[in-house]
Amino acid sequence: MNTLSITDPLPHGPEHFDAAAFATYTLSSPQNLAAVLDHTLLKPDATRTQVLQLCHEAAEHRFACAMINPTWVSLAAAALQGTGIPVGVVIGFPLGATLSVSKREETAHMLKHGAHDIDMVLNVGLLKSGQSADYEAIRQDIHGVVEIAHAEGAIVKVILETCLLTFEEKLRASELALSAGADFLKTSTGFSTGGATADDIGLLRGVAGARAGVKASGGIRSLADATTMLRAGASRIGASASVKIVNELAGNAVEGTPSANPGY
Repeated sequence: MNTLSITDPLPHGPEHFDAAAFATYTLSSPQNLAAVLDHTLLKPDATRTQVLQLCHEAAEHRFACAMINPTWVSLAAAALQGTGIPVGVVIGFPLGATLSVSKREETAHMLKHGAHDIDMVLNVGLLKSGQSADYEAIRQDIHGVVEIAHAEGAIVKVILETCLLTFEEKLRASELALSAGADFLKTSTGFSTGGATADDIGLLRGVAGARAGVKASGGIRSLADATTMLRAGASRIGASASVKIVNELAGNAVEGTPSANPGY
């Protein structure tokens, strides 16, 4: 299987994604920004009331999805029914070290209960083991989830946990995910040693080009953070501070500050 090596140039050309144009459009209004924000609540002590509040906010602001743990998918699907806002769920979370069959079964159950966005964690240990058979096992791990999700009209974002990877491992993980049919490359779980960085977003976008989306997640708490990620090449952002972020942009607009302020 062809994967990028550390010496390969990042691909551009026909599959180039225009990050600047996308960022400018997305930051032109709170509504456009909300449409790329996955409103997220993944903390282990999240309660029923908090999940329902998340869903209410997702519907009110028209976020890209309400992203939750598997326990709450049925509740969220019922709460969001008729709103047009999809339910997102994490699979194999947060370590990615569960069996492939477990990830597939979890995905199938979550789709049955109303999930649409499937954010699965790549098996980091297999990737770092560095064997050809391990790379193929990772591809099959991802493809198994993708196959089930796509059959039901759902999408799959593959969490690479970039903070644990070398430069070359990030390239390889990205190509493995893309070759397995992933719809998005995603940086982080938010539960490891670090979150999204502009450098990692640029790297993932360079590999993905226009073939797939890139989701920045982990540590994005402000409009400035979101702006940095969008300009680096993100097309989706995961954040628990989504309401704060769109309100910041709305406040700027009210005060006459340009939405895509170069100062951010």
